[in-house]
Amino acid sequence: MSAAAADKNAVTISLLGREFRVGCPEGEQKQLMASVEYLNRKMKEVRDTGKVVGNERIAIMAALNIAHEAMSNPGKGGAQSVDNTTIKRRILAMQETLDAALAADQENLF
Repeated sequence: MSAAAADKNAVTISLLGREFRVGCPEGEQKQLMASVEYLNRKMKEVRDTGKVVGNERIAIMAALNIAHEAMSNPGKGGAQSVDNTTIKRRILAMQETLDAALAADQENLF
């Protein structure tokens, strides 16, 4: 895939006020944005408890909460009602977002 094609499929998302560019297959932007809104809401819930500090930890706790919800509610949008391709794609998108956030935080350390 060329850089132009990769950039064409890139979408800018915002999580906790930070922007990230992530790849998104054509025609799935609406789903991605719904996922981003859900993740952002979950991250804000974790942050607002005041018990977790740092965007990395907030993201991990939000991901664990989402995974727990999915595993606890099969048949109601839970993990058992979603095909493996969708799960893998969403996990990869989350990993890319976390990797970008971690890389940005590392640059600020030094």
